[in-house]
Amino acid sequence: MTDLAHYRNIGIFAHVDAGKTTTTERILKLTGKIHKIGEVHDGETTTDFMDQERERGITIQSAATTCFWKDYRFNIIDTPGHVDFTIEVYRSLKVLDGGIGVFCGSGGVEPQSETNWRYANDSEVARVIYINKLDRIGADFYRVVKQVEDVLGAVPVVMTLPIGTEDAFSGVVDLLTEKAWVWDNSGDPMNYVIEDVPADMIELTKEWREKLIDQVADQYDDVMEAYLEGETPDIDTIKRCIRKGTINLDFFPTFCGSSFKNKGVQLVLDGVVDYLPCPTEVKPQPEVDLEGNATGSFAIVDADKPLRALAFKIMDDRFGALTFLRIYSGKLEKGTSVLNTFTGKTERIGRIVEMHADVRAELDSAQAGDIVAVLGMKNVQTGHTLCDPKFPATLEPMVFPDPVISLAISPKDKAASEKMGIALGKMIQEDPSFHVETDEDSGETILKGMGELHLDIKVDILRRTHGVDVVVGKPQVAYRETITKAVEDEYTHKKQSGGSGQYGKINYIIEPGEPGSGFVFQSAVTGGNVPREYWPAVEKGFKSMLDKGVLAGFPCLDFKVILTDGGFHAVDSSAIAFEIAAKAAFRQSIPKAGPQLIEPIMKVDTFTPSDHVGDVIGDLNRRRGMIKSQDAAASGVRIKSDVPLSEMFGYIGDLRTMTSGRGQFSMEFSHYLPCPKNVADEVIKEVNERNKKK
Repeated sequence: MTDLAHYRNIGIFAHVDAGKTTTTERILKLTGKIHKIGEVHDGETTTDFMDQERERGITIQSAATTCFWKDYRFNIIDTPGHVDFTIEVYRSLKVLDGGIGVFCGSGGVEPQSETNWRYANDSEVARVIYINKLDRIGADFYRVVKQVEDVLGAVPVVMTLPIGTEDAFSGVVDLLTEKAWVWDNSGDPMNYVIEDVPADMIELTKEWREKLIDQVADQYDDVMEAYLEGETPDIDTIKRCIRKGTINLDFFPTFCGSSFKNKGVQLVLDGVVDYLPCPTEVKPQPEVDLEGNATGSFAIVDADKPLRALAFKIMDDRFGALTFLRIYSGKLEKGTSVLNTFTGKTERIGRIVEMHADVRAELDSAQAGDIVAVLGMKNVQTGHTLCDPKFPATLEPMVFPDPVISLAISPKDKAASEKMGIALGKMIQEDPSFHVETDEDSGETILKGMGELHLDIKVDILRRTHGVDVVVGKPQVAYRETITKAVEDEYTHKKQSGGSGQYGKINYIIEPGEPGSGFVFQSAVTGGNVPREYWPAVEKGFKSMLDKGVLAGFPCLDFKVILTDGGFHAVDSSAIAFEIAAKAAFRQSIPKAGPQLIEPIMKVDTFTPSDHVGDVIGDLNRRRGMIKSQDAAASGVRIKSDVPLSEMFGYIGDLRTMTSGRGQFSMEFSHYLPCPKNVADEVIKEVNERNKKK
């Protein structure tokens, strides 16, 4: 029986290029899991094993691996930093107990770090902070600590201080032991000495150590009282205080180093052991009923309790579909049957494997606290709960964002058509933020995703991994339609054809809703003119029309329908009659309500060297962007803006041209706003022409 107190389920997350994958490589080397360190720029890292990851030097899908440090078992997930793959971070955080937030010493708190931090807060995941790349030009540990406070609103508790900066960075001072860890320049992480703090850092070390104790002593009343009376707590007591505060999310232990130069990673690993929770120390997962309402029960982390496991990722590889599971309670054994509460069907557990990136080790069983993969699951998808058939329960499911961009593809020939259908089926299972639809009129296949890079990589995977040759159309924006004024109207549906007919009369008001409210239905009928049992049919009728707006056939958002009155017939009225009346009422009234096209607005974060700021701002203005803020950083300027998605295609190429290849940007969906008339007219014209061709 494994001791769960020696388990750490952790994720490594950060902005693109902050050094997550490099840090994971160093951890695997230090824990003896790999013997040769691979580098991202050489395309040889362990956790970036897809061709697309190795070529582009980015992480696309989260990879799981297991290693041991000082008798502690680490289940580690290396997550992507690029905003188009945020979904991977979200679902990984959902099943982890702790995390390492990696920040770049020169780039600081970057936009994707903010998004990931927000997800980690939502999932209540305890974290340690690791400020990496302190050997880089412009690196400033203290500036990044300040940014963590100001930008993330978090409380960093500094555990180590850097010795030297940029090229002169040679090691760190451990504030608890007041000792310096100094590495040589051989690049071997084991070539270090522990010595006294350098003379010029003694005062600084004392000051930061005192600040550390001030921040953590109030976790226990007796420690606080003794400290106020002038007694300095011992190291074990300080560690106890830090552990409690970290698990309660009161603050975040903050370390520093350079993963690439192999300096400082050991102290981060010690921090994971000392301060991040084991599976039994985190809040147990709430259980819900099939409608998604909390039942008040929890999945307690205990191997003797009934089985509760959450499928958080599906991955298709050369051996078949792998389902990644986080086991919250009970045991999972080979050959047993489990119930999928979403489908109501039982499935047999064939093979259980422990993953090390894309290499696997067979297991006979796994227990509460483990993260494992199971082969051969037929109908399990991301977010499904597997449980003991005798004690069914559902864990809180995952919520995924809607795609904002689409792309039409078509197979080059008939043989490719069949292969494409199978391949897309597998890809949808793997990635819940990736949607596929078929345009019934044109027969084209429409891919929908979170950004240009997301869809670009999906097409690449189709071509290379699945061998499907496709013709790709140009990206399309996910426009929506809404209304601008209220309309009071009525509609009567009457049909008589011998025998009983159909009759349903409705009086209603259609009015604009709050932005982001979606569709709201309300009944204000009094006196029984429309019996209560027909109200859901009226709502269903209106709802069924939302997918195709009257302007250009885009889905409708943000309006409210109030049923005010109506009439019914004792014999001829039925739910279907009222549903038909509502559908016709939608077609009749929406054109009168000032329909309007609205477009997705993206939150864009652009980084540029200082001498190109004017060009970049001018370009964003030309793209109808609204500049929100400019912040000077060590090596350039960060410009935050809101820009319509339709204007952002090909932006990376233009930005690189303007900034001599040094500019970077990231964007994520923010909200919908009305399109200017000239843009709306152009979009509607384009849609009409496309429809004519069909």
